Amino acid sequence: MLKLTDDGAKITLQGAPATADNGLFWFGSALLIGAIAVALAMSLLPERLSIGALALLVVGSFIFNRQRQRRKAAQSGIISTGTLWVQAGKLIHDNQGRRATIELGISDKVTLFGEQLQILDGEGTRKYHISGFDTVQEAKAAQAILQGQAITKRNANIKMSEQ
Repeated sequence: MLKLTDDGAKITLQGAPATADNGLFWFGSALLIGAIAVALAMSLLPERLSIGALALLVVGSFIFNRQRQRRKAAQSGIISTGTLWVQAGKLIHDNQGRRATIELGISDKVTLFGEQLQILDGEGTRKYHISGFDTVQEAKAAQAILQGQAITKRNANIKMSEQ
């Protein structure tokens, strides 16, 4: 839902929240069971086998943390739910009380793909992917405001003026 404000617009995104990664959950569960098995092995097996089991647990933990960090980094630029406060050159994303301010750089580009926006840096690398708009007009209005175009509302029609 789009509501115009004095300095931009407030847009409520209706996208689906990011799904949980079951693979990481099960891998984490396996690490927990492995930790219990290592504790048992250390009390029952000879020293060399116990140290080997502990080394396997450490390597598994390292792999788990790397995968978790990669997943977190991949999800950091995806916005699909919450409220966007869009202003010229910046937007504020409010998602369940957590606010993040995103300022556009001089070389950043805002591109429109159907009902989705992408913010790209100067080299064309994706910084943010915004989805969950109700209509294409909401996405176009957000793009226009971010690019600094003035938007006025007349009789429930939104007009974008070229500057």
